[in-house]
Amino acid sequence: MYKIRAILDTEEDVIRTILVDNTINLESLHTIIANSFGFEGHEMASFYRADENWNQGEEIPLFNMAEAGEDISMQNCILNETLPEENDKLIYVYDFLNMWTFYVDVIEISQGKSKDLPKTILSVGEIPKEAPEKQFVAEEFGSDFEDEFGDDDFIDEDFDHFDDSEYPEY
Repeated sequence: MYKIRAILDTEEDVIRTILVDNTINLESLHTIIANSFGFEGHEMASFYRADENWNQGEEIPLFNMAEAGEDISMQNCILNETLPEENDKLIYVYDFLNMWTFYVDVIEISQGKSKDLPKTILSVGEIPKEAPEKQFVAEEFGSDFEDEFGDDDFIDEDFDHFDDSEYPEY
């Protein structure tokens, strides 16, 4: 049995702690998390592997996106194989139009079995009416990029050499 904490990426604390069977696949976990936050679970979603600092890694999409049908998907990722240890982490993005983003963390693994799983054991905070806006910040390339592609390289001093008389009017 896994105790999973899912935290919605918002300014206010919105947290759910859920008990789940360790043999479910990530597609089931997707539905369980979505439902625990009041979503129906019908939107596209992906999990992303994450390290201890929540750096986003490999995507695990809801559906297999490979042409040959042999690639990774939530359906073929079993929870205890994908997250084998306590403190293993995933980033979960639900509804790509709104980008609801959750931090999912294994907080406890136990040998106990329960018939009434999944079960939300802690619910803190309310979902905002709209998903928080995401800020995407590009990496700075530094002085090496500027040296190679300096501002002056792309300035055409003769840009005004075209005049209107060369082109017919339509």
